[in-house]
Amino acid sequence: MSMAFDAVSQASDEALLVLYGNGDRAAAHVLAQRFTPLALRVATRMLGDGAEAEDVAQEAMLRLWRIAPEWRQGEAKVSTWLYRVVANLCTDRLRRRRGVGLDEIAEPEDGVPAVVDRMIARDRANALQDALDALPERQRQAVVLRHIEGLANPEIAAVMQIGVEAVESLTARGKRALTAHLAGQREELGYGHG
Repeated sequence: MSMAFDAVSQASDEALLVLYGNGDRAAAHVLAQRFTPLALRVATRMLGDGAEAEDVAQEAMLRLWRIAPEWRQGEAKVSTWLYRVVANLCTDRLRRRRGVGLDEIAEPEDGVPAVVDRMIARDRANALQDALDALPERQRQAVVLRHIEGLANPEIAAVMQIGVEAVESLTARGKRALTAHLAGQREELGYGHG
């Protein structure tokens, strides 16, 4: 029997996945609302291609739905599991397209900011994506998870299946490379003096 929607929306990720595995549609709805944007954000940053990122996010969510009936609470966080799946799917796609240039994609317009603000935001996002694309694959993954998604180093280590020290090294090198790549663009990107 399904819990009331309000109660379901307050449940932990792991409890929701177990509920969904037992046929609770409200739990599936809440999980999709929580995790589809996360999967899409990470995939977009790792791949630099919105259409491919949507495919990866859909595939990651399908895998989550498939694993739900066997999910054992307490063994892993749902978010960590999903980050790992998204990262692996992105890595597979990046390996398949090596040697092919990435298409530049425009950030979606929401119509709220002024045209100049949207242009500056788009230029900044494109500059960041270009800098991310220039990083080696593992550095990019660590930087996206740490500095864009805000994960802690131990969680990143679990996602990437490496030690915390390796995460620290990858993020430090990635951050230095991003800084060097973007250093000459401060004025061009509207950051002015300083």
